Amino acid sequence: MTNRIDEPTGTEFVGHEWDGIEELNTPLPRWWLYTFYATIVFAIGYMVLYPAWPMIYRATAGTLGWSSRGDLAREMKAADAARAGMVAKIAATPIEGLAADPALMQAAVAGGAAAFKVNCVQCHGAGAAGSPGYPNLNDDDWIWGGTLTEIEYTLTHGIRWEGADQTRANFMPSFDGAMDKAQLGALTAHVLSLSGKGKPNAAGAQMFADNCAACHGAGGEGLPAMGGPALNDAIWLFGGTAADVKKQILKPRHGVMPAWQGRLDPVTIKMLAAYVHSRGGGQDAAPAAPATQSAATSAQKANPDG
Repeated sequence: MTNRIDEPTGTEFVGHEWDGIEELNTPLPRWWLYTFYATIVFAIGYMVLYPAWPMIYRATAGTLGWSSRGDLAREMKAADAARAGMVAKIAATPIEGLAADPALMQAAVAGGAAAFKVNCVQCHGAGAAGSPGYPNLNDDDWIWGGTLTEIEYTLTHGIRWEGADQTRANFMPSFDGAMDKAQLGALTAHVLSLSGKGKPNAAGAQMFADNCAACHGAGGEGLPAMGGPALNDAIWLFGGTAADVKKQILKPRHGVMPAWQGRLDPVTIKMLAAYVHSRGGGQDAAPAAPATQSAATSAQKANPDG
């Protein structure tokens, strides 16, 4: 029996009919079928050669033994080997000697930038500009000194970090109840006057000399050896309004920075110090030796800066 022919198209009907609708026998082009069969063959080959079938704990390994994780591990190993020589050279060079070799310093800064993005941006920000309570690392205001050696020391031992015997620690005493309202206003006005934000007054100057100059210097220039921030500039850790200064005098806030010794290897800490120093505010020479836990804690820190 010969199937009927559709007159407009000249194509046979397949004999199927549903509700008056019939199907024409129009097969797919051969090139399309061959392409489809080729994809089936390719898929079978891929499943044999590469990881494909998910199992309970891992996928099938494939006869080639290739994996994206293994490929990444090989690339990372090659990268580590390529920079091993430079890392070893950084490790062997005292941090104060990095600047004598521009290529070495550049490599240290690049390595420190990578470490900073992983470990430091949470507090200091992606651009190291800080935020209230977290220091800006781009300026030239340093509580504990901004030389390469001092920055490395701070990174290694932290600030007020429990469990680190050599951590830098200095605590500003609370003056709540130690002065009346007029005295508080006079001292606040004098502190603001040091940075040109207020008018000096004799009463406030005397209170500052008696209670604050030992850590902050007679002119508010700061004493890094004591951990006393400068008060004669426009840089404020906890805010520079009169209300902020009064709050810090009455109820001091003290920042805490973790000690990275034991968390990061010494070379990474050295590279981090080089990166922080390179941000623009690094100092060339240390004004004084680092203060240890025992020496710094014994000093009182009268600091509206924090």
